[in-house]
Amino acid sequence: MSQFLQLHILTSYPPSNLNRDDMGRPKTARMGGSERLRISSQSLKRHWRTSDLFEDALSGHIGTRTKNIGPNVYAELVANGVAEKKAKEWAADIANVFGKAKKEQLEIEQLVHVSQAEWEGAMALAKQLAEEQRAPEKEELELLRKDRMDADIALFGRMLASKPAENVDAACQVAHAISVHSVTIEDDYFTAVDDLNDGQDDLGAAHIGERGFAAALFYSYLCINVDQLVENLNGNKDLADKTLKALTEAAVKVSPTGYQNSFGSRAYASYVLAEQGEQQPRSLSVAFLKPVDGREQGMALDTIDALNKQVEIFDQVYEPCADTRYALDAVTGQGSFKELLAFVGLNDEIGSGE
Repeated sequence: MSQFLQLHILTSYPPSNLNRDDMGRPKTARMGGSERLRISSQSLKRHWRTSDLFEDALSGHIGTRTKNIGPNVYAELVANGVAEKKAKEWAADIANVFGKAKKEQLEIEQLVHVSQAEWEGAMALAKQLAEEQRAPEKEELELLRKDRMDADIALFGRMLASKPAENVDAACQVAHAISVHSVTIEDDYFTAVDDLNDGQDDLGAAHIGERGFAAALFYSYLCINVDQLVENLNGNKDLADKTLKALTEAAVKVSPTGYQNSFGSRAYASYVLAEQGEQQPRSLSVAFLKPVDGREQGMALDTIDALNKQVEIFDQVYEPCADTRYALDAVTGQGSFKELLAFVGLNDEIGSGE
């Protein structure tokens, strides 16, 4: 049985529109018969892996998710003296390694997560082809490098439809964050004033707009198959350790960027429960099927109590669902972020924190 790390995170955001739908409204979901605010897992993962925290911790081990490897190879070839027609042909050959390249634009049809080693290999090949003024040979197009995988690809996986043997199974599963209480989306009616309008002739606004927003306390859930992560990183436990800590820090500290300039809605997690063990993972979202109303101790403390009560119930019914646990409580001041990182890492030792 694999070793799992599960993170249960409670984060309170003030009025915001962090993740919106096609109409510009905050995303929602119905749960327990009531409407909840939602942040999609895609949004969360994107902001975590592109954050400065992630980059600082894992510099040199972060891939690039793109459709544009072909155009970049083409530009490298042309810049080094290859005729445009040949450059297009050779760039298409290289792009086809990662997906099906479009004939003229050279973009591949699907987004693909390219590791840093693969990107560097493609650019190095382009430079070599330009120097030798020749097309790539078949063996030179073996650019996919599962043996040198980056941390974000190891976490979130990748799929290559034409080369399934090179697929990477995601070691990390991320649930959509959802509010523990019911919400009502409100509308911010706003105006903008022209600074050069002295009001002599026109007192009206230069711009009028409307934007939906809401405030919520979110429950987020992450499950990491630690053994899968180490396997994806080709047994590099030091990099796996850094990856687990970087992901945890990003999940706890990094906010989605939707309309941040308008709302300044940045927040650290108020509560984090980390669990480790070989038991079958389970989310604790069922703790919030009945919306929390905060009438007893306030929203934060009532939510923490509901979460921990569900942990106890699962343990009682199914026997312990984790071997060790550690809780960081920024509401009452229990635990520390340093100890949390030590708990989730592979190279540190810390007590269970139970």
